[in-house]
Amino acid sequence: MNEIVKVDNLEEINGIRLMITAKHKKVSRIKTPKPYIKKKMGMEYVEYNYMREIADKEFPGWSWLVIHHELAGSEAFIVHGRLKWYDEGIWREGDVTAAHRVQNQRGTNEFVDIGNDVKAANTDAIKKAFNMFMNIADDVYRNQVEETKLSNEQKETILEIAKKVSTEKYDQITTLIEEGDIYGGNFNSSLAKLERALNATN
Repeated sequence: MNEIVKVDNLEEINGIRLMITAKHKKVSRIKTPKPYIKKKMGMEYVEYNYMREIADKEFPGWSWLVIHHELAGSEAFIVHGRLKWYDEGIWREGDVTAAHRVQNQRGTNEFVDIGNDVKAANTDAIKKAFNMFMNIADDVYRNQVEETKLSNEQKETILEIAKKVSTEKYDQITTLIEEGDIYGGNFNSSLAKLERALNATN
């Protein structure tokens, strides 16, 4: 059973943030088995049952609520839903909207199976939320940014500046490097942020 964490200070907040980041990176790196990857109109998608299995395993206690749904003319059914989940004891939520094209009988505006279209729109919305907020099936749905390790020179440069800002900042940056939150792809932006912090202290 999940337990909501009460956070009392900044150190605890940073610790939980690092745990959440590590958790999502772990989920993001899970390779989706090929049998669960399908194609429709040239686009790859992942089967709902697989994504739900990962959500149940990595984020037990999650829930889904349909906030609003509507038929957009005779073209599509739209679902606005809200995903709620526990992230290392923190209760979080996020909204998504998804649309599914309805099937009409040829030459008419009569629906083939509106119940199936509604179900499909809801499933599309949940899957979108699973990926957007839990990073499930990132290897299929997102273009991955290669997370290269920092060179020794880059580590020395950024840690030297962090130390000039404060001992606390030095410890924080060291942890971020170790956790992989600062890497080759975001080194320049991280360095620029630190330099602004240093200038602010002078």
